[in-house]
Amino acid sequence: MTRTGNWGSPMSGKVYLVGSGPGGEGLLTKRARAVIDTADVILYDQLPGEEILGSLPARAEKIDCGKYGGKHTLEQDEIENLVVDRARKGMTVVRLKGGDPFLFGRGGEELETVRRAGIAVEMVPGVSSALAVPASVGIPLTHRKYASQVTILTGNEDPAKPGPALDWELLAKSRGTIVILMGVANLGKITDVLIRNGKAADTPVAIIERGLRTDRRVTVGSLASITESARKEGVKPPAVIVIGDVVKLYDPTAPDLVPAGEG
Repeated sequence: MTRTGNWGSPMSGKVYLVGSGPGGEGLLTKRARAVIDTADVILYDQLPGEEILGSLPARAEKIDCGKYGGKHTLEQDEIENLVVDRARKGMTVVRLKGGDPFLFGRGGEELETVRRAGIAVEMVPGVSSALAVPASVGIPLTHRKYASQVTILTGNEDPAKPGPALDWELLAKSRGTIVILMGVANLGKITDVLIRNGKAADTPVAIIERGLRTDRRVTVGSLASITESARKEGVKPPAVIVIGDVVKLYDPTAPDLVPAGEG
């Protein structure tokens, strides 16, 4: 029996929503590698990095869905339409994202769209940059001495907008670690609102740019100083921001850091 979905035509392909990890093939899962290598079409963004993007199979159709300089190559609805279109043509479709697609990666929206179309879909989790990137530079997100909880949030939301979804007062009072993804553009607003709500101005902060890629860089400071430091250093996304006392454990001279490019 031929199965059809809400899009109105037969389907025989399959969609894989794949997380590539924080950069480099070392933390790309075996399942992700296997799925990528069998794909007929791969819709990718820039976050997986050059090593992984350079390893995509030559035979596959490759569609750039990245965001560059604040400009989207394709809008979200266009991406979802392409995923469904290729799958409905009987293709094996990989939607490839950095980190894990279900942590601020809009993977949930794409999952809903594919399911609504009646297309078979498999989620292939990736190692989240929120966990792996701090660890790679010797910053544990929890530590018996410093933090017993972790809060991961998106920095895309402007904390100054009316009715923000995040409770900044609660976050400021938390004694745990705060990890912010996609927060470089709003860094100044985020640090200001945390300080205004009672977070100590001398709370340590680290910004780790470009994950485990060969051009990784770390900028450290306090909640009060990090915005100016980031400006002087020309910090740019992609970057993971870590706020909390665990940052005290960062030592750029330590011999046990995961080498950049070997993630």
